[in-house]
Amino acid sequence: MRGLILAVMIGVLAGSMAVADTSYVVKPVEIVEWKSVFGRVEARDRVPARSRLGGTLVALDVEEGTLVSEGQVLATVDDEKLRIRLEATDAQIQVVEAQLVNARSELARGEDLLQRGVTTVQRLDALRTQVDVLQGRIEAAQAERRVVEQQAAEGDVLAPISGIVLRVPVTKGAVVQPGEMIAEIGGGGVFLRLAIPERHAGHLQEGAGIVIAREGASHKGRLDKVFPQIENGRVIADVEVQGLDGLLVDARVLVRLPVGETSALMVPAAAVRTRFGLDYVPVRQGDGVVLRNVVIGQHSVVNGADMIRILSGITTGDIVAVDHE
Repeated sequence: MRGLILAVMIGVLAGSMAVADTSYVVKPVEIVEWKSVFGRVEARDRVPARSRLGGTLVALDVEEGTLVSEGQVLATVDDEKLRIRLEATDAQIQVVEAQLVNARSELARGEDLLQRGVTTVQRLDALRTQVDVLQGRIEAAQAERRVVEQQAAEGDVLAPISGIVLRVPVTKGAVVQPGEMIAEIGGGGVFLRLAIPERHAGHLQEGAGIVIAREGASHKGRLDKVFPQIENGRVIADVEVQGLDGLLVDARVLVRLPVGETSALMVPAAAVRTRFGLDYVPVRQGDGVVLRNVVIGQHSVVNGADMIRILSGITTGDIVAVDHE
């Protein structure tokens, strides 16, 4: 008899322990409130490649999407006036060189006459001065020619950074001005830029984790910078995230970011039953269990457990039978 009573007591105790292990007492839980916004993929560096020379665009070697290296020639601008100046300078040098040949001959003749005593030292000094002047004119003309050559070399439009060509607003044969943009280069990697409604500005914190939805999967990122100025009712923020290099610049990506905390009633996700399109939660009532119709909200991870927010149907203190079938 005593053995039977002991067995019954052990069974009751085991049953109570099982109930305790599979039951969940509903109580308010602080959860992170998420806001879904669209972020735009931005290049870290967007640098224009500009023309240093005015003239006609005679060569254009890149288009949108072309990968370029720093210092690569993207286009060539030709200025017809520079060639004319080079020809004029070369002609001027030839004339002065001919005069210099004649002046040196006169100087040699004067030195011979001075030895014979036919001419004077003053006349010989004048001839030497004339030779020096002509040599100076040649050097000045050659320096001017180097300046024109340098200006002509500046007709090559070079890539300021390594990256990808984002925009080419001109076409071959167009007339461009000094400083005009020939191409825009994006480089230095990419990041996400968000425009968040200003009512959430007080909840944004640099370093906060965010979730990025891409290709059916979730990727984690970090809120890198929040700009202090509000533009058109929105706060601008930058997000640091890995794995965006395969996306196009200015592509839109769905982002979920934390904007605060709220108190909610949560139950384990395993406790929710769906019957004929309606959601139910098994709640202990007296000695039995009843299925109570509920309206569920979003999933959240609380202390490592998958939980579901219950919007209506249960109250604080209800005991949910998690493993009840």
